[in-house]
Amino acid sequence: MEPASENTLEKRIDRLESLDEIRQLVAKYSLSLDMRDLDSHVNLFAEDIRVSRELTGRAHLKRWLDDTLRKQFTGTSHHIGNHVIEFEDPDHAIGVVYSKNEHETPTESGDIEWVIMQMLYWDQYERINGRWYFRRRLPCYWYAVDLNKPPVGDNKMRWPDRDQYEGAFHDLWPSWKSFWANPPGEDLAEVAEPAPLESFLQTMRGGMAEPKIRVR
Repeated sequence: MEPASENTLEKRIDRLESLDEIRQLVAKYSLSLDMRDLDSHVNLFAEDIRVSRELTGRAHLKRWLDDTLRKQFTGTSHHIGNHVIEFEDPDHAIGVVYSKNEHETPTESGDIEWVIMQMLYWDQYERINGRWYFRRRLPCYWYAVDLNKPPVGDNKMRWPDRDQYEGAFHDLWPSWKSFWANPPGEDLAEVAEPAPLESFLQTMRGGMAEPKIRVR
């Protein structure tokens, strides 16, 4: 086996450094959000981050976060887990991050509920002027429910004082519906070819459009 050329070695080192910086980006997201350091938080996003159809920029993102966090939560804790990252080119990547979250949530009656949540983020990352940023974070929820009330059944998103609804935890992945719709027969099922390198997530997605997520 011939030794890697300097150019190839530089690319491999750059990829390793990029992976670590993106993982740090996700960890910094949770810490800055839970500690309400909104300046540190919004600076993790691209400067021209889209906040709504009409609004872009970190200042608008900060205002939206401030309003949301003050109205809905007295405290939060975001615990990140599985993280898969794939590169589209040296300066663009996508990723999936599992997150298990806890929220101290006041109700209209003056009570406090402790809402636990399981979700994942579908991320788009971009390197701009040598640093990695979030280009977009798409939250996909499985459940949100009071700690003492297991989220059994439909409409697992159960915030205090709000209508229950379904999250989008499985909506990115066609395999979920296909699995339940196609039980195996008597014959041994064939196994598809492995996904190409750097295409595991896109292969799982099967060309599906990104779902529309209801903001909590």
